[in-house]
Amino acid sequence: MDPTTQPFDRLIRSAAQRLKGHQRRLFQAEVTNTLCGGSPRAAERRFGWGRDCVGKGLHEADTGLRCLENFSAQGARPSEEKDPQLAADIRAIVEPHTQADPELKSSRRYTNLSAKEVLQALKDQKGYRDDRLPKERTMRDVLNRLGYRIKRIQKAKPLKKTKDTDAIFANVQAARAQYGQDPEALEISIDTKAKVNEGDYSRGGKKQDRLGGEDPRGVGP
Repeated sequence: MDPTTQPFDRLIRSAAQRLKGHQRRLFQAEVTNTLCGGSPRAAERRFGWGRDCVGKGLHEADTGLRCLENFSAQGARPSEEKDPQLAADIRAIVEPHTQADPELKSSRRYTNLSAKEVLQALKDQKGYRDDRLPKERTMRDVLNRLGYRIKRIQKAKPLKKTKDTDAIFANVQAARAQYGQDPEALEISIDTKAKVNEGDYSRGGKKQDRLGGEDPRGVGP
């Protein structure tokens, strides 16, 4: 390579890198016709450009037609698309551990299996080898693309003990100690029902009589 042309060649390569698609190919074709005798191989040796790309640019420049790019087809395909059987086996493992949105406000489906657990189940139940399975982080993406969200759902939170509970039972024990041996005393056990919310996902945590519907006594609104 002529040392006197090196700065100009670097400038030309830099200019080509700043262009994209059709414009880059036309620029490469113009440089090839001017400096490389119209030879894609010579352009490849001198500037490091792919000769197929240069050849396409020469064809576009000669015919005036533009080749459409298909950028969406480039890059790696998702694991579940490359291996449809993998996607089917993932669904078979995850579905029994899946539930819909408890409030039915979306079409999302939730699973309580982690990506690591799904990978282990594929090996234990379906006989997959490590070289056929994606990594744990990729498996999380696969589950999301298949419509699953990894989340442990608690349908209803248990009621917490109130601050008066201990005092109530202490009072009961004191009364038993005082009157338990009195033959005239009568001990009665009463099972009472209190109105409580039925969980975070039940009618928004509201009681039925606060929804504006039927009166719980059956007499209408």
